Amino acid sequence: MAAAEPLLNAPEFTVSELSSALKRTVEDAYGHVRVRGEISGFRGPHSSGHCYFALKDESAKIEAVIWKGVHARMRFKPQEGLEVIATGKLTTYPGSSKYQIVIEAIEPAGVGALMALMEERKRKLAAEGLFDAARKQLLPWLPEVIGVVTSPTGAVIRDILHRLEDRFPRRVLVWPVKVQGEGSAEQVAAAIRGFNALPEGGRIPRPDLLIVARGGGSLEDLWSFNEEIVVRAAADSMIPLISAVGHETDITLIDFAADKRAPTPTAAAEMAVPVRAELFVEVTALARRTMLCWQRAQEGRRNELRAAARALPAAGELLAIPRQRLDGAGAALPRGLKANTHAHFRRFAATSAKLTLRVLHAQVSHAAQRLTIDSERLTNGARSLVRRRRDRFAGLEVRLKASKLSNVQAQRQSIARDRERALRLAERARRALVTALQRHQARIAHSGQLLAALSYRSVLARGFALVRDEQGHPVHAAAQIGPGARLDLEFSDGKVGATADADRPAATRPAKPAASEPKTSAPKRVVKPAGQGSLF
Repeated sequence: MAAAEPLLNAPEFTVSELSSALKRTVEDAYGHVRVRGEISGFRGPHSSGHCYFALKDESAKIEAVIWKGVHARMRFKPQEGLEVIATGKLTTYPGSSKYQIVIEAIEPAGVGALMALMEERKRKLAAEGLFDAARKQLLPWLPEVIGVVTSPTGAVIRDILHRLEDRFPRRVLVWPVKVQGEGSAEQVAAAIRGFNALPEGGRIPRPDLLIVARGGGSLEDLWSFNEEIVVRAAADSMIPLISAVGHETDITLIDFAADKRAPTPTAAAEMAVPVRAELFVEVTALARRTMLCWQRAQEGRRNELRAAARALPAAGELLAIPRQRLDGAGAALPRGLKANTHAHFRRFAATSAKLTLRVLHAQVSHAAQRLTIDSERLTNGARSLVRRRRDRFAGLEVRLKASKLSNVQAQRQSIARDRERALRLAERARRALVTALQRHQARIAHSGQLLAALSYRSVLARGFALVRDEQGHPVHAAAQIGPGARLDLEFSDGKVGATADADRPAATRPAKPAASEPKTSAPKRVVKPAGQGSLF
């Protein structure tokens, strides 16, 4: 009773009051904490958008929650079994008398230093202008050749090739590199610079677009793409470059230097080429629209022509004045013909008065003199032309003879070379034919030996016989032979017919020799047929 009396003066708490007091105590003492542990029981966001799971280590476990808005802003998403460092507030949940951490930020365990180094390097390269938007190039709409820098053994290259084949098949050049581990950054940078160093129109075509691709992984796995040598090679590339490193949530420095970032390698293939089927549909739609526009334009012109035709005056009105002018000209035509005839008659009379006999004789003599001069000039010209042609033909004859001699000599040399070449080819053909015949003879001989070794006739030669029934089927056991059955026995030197004994006893297993009687006969040695080689 003495011990219970002091407790009667203790203040009384309701359950809610006590839970609230504990909640305030926990939140005041552990406002913000960083907890390292392994994610357990994570099944993705709840239907409400919140995430509920637990953080555990070897000996303890704490419940954790990420609210919907915080989870949407997180670059790094929680995954089952991943060791992380979570930052948040410690609180209690009165409904089940348990404490939990409300996570505000989460990062993989052990990557804090790498993230700090990555941010510092990012600021340094950004200050140099390697991430400026003005440096970025536009991707070609339909590249002829695509260069891919990735591992040749992973699933990334197969995804890219499969996606390109589905959308628009293009020629792909793969530069195999390591995408993880020591030396991978140098190989990736060398591949980017190697593609850029290819000459235009060379034996190996220069790509129109580059894709640097790798599958997802941790920050340590993707660290090769954060190295300065890779970022600078991507920034210096004169060929447009797409970065497809990791999954959508993975960020590397090459993404900022590349001309385009793809969330996945498959998305990079989709960015590289359009969909051929969609282009066909678009071209068909454009052709249909063009035809419709042309038809509408034609219909509009028809309507305009009809409107213009309605606005024009009648044909009779247009031709009334020209018809009057034609009637006037027709009426004046007889008078004009008479006047023209009189004018020509006067000109003829004046001209005929001038044509006297002396004038005609003078004109004839003048024409004869011109004819004589022209004939002499024509004769001299013909002689000069013949002389020039004769000199020219003489030169051509000399050149033709010289050309004929040189051509004959060249043809003889060519025939001699062709004859020598034909003789060499004939000799080579003869040797090749002899070699081929020897090889085929050796193969035939070997096949014959192998056939002789595998043939059952070699067994017959050792004293055995092949038993067949009336249908020609081989008999393998005595139980298959009935009384009086016709048999065909084949020996090595021929065949013999036989009939089974009708009253023979039933086939029995031969008795084993007595244990006291030792075997005296040595096993027979099988003699190989002559010329039989080893099968092994």
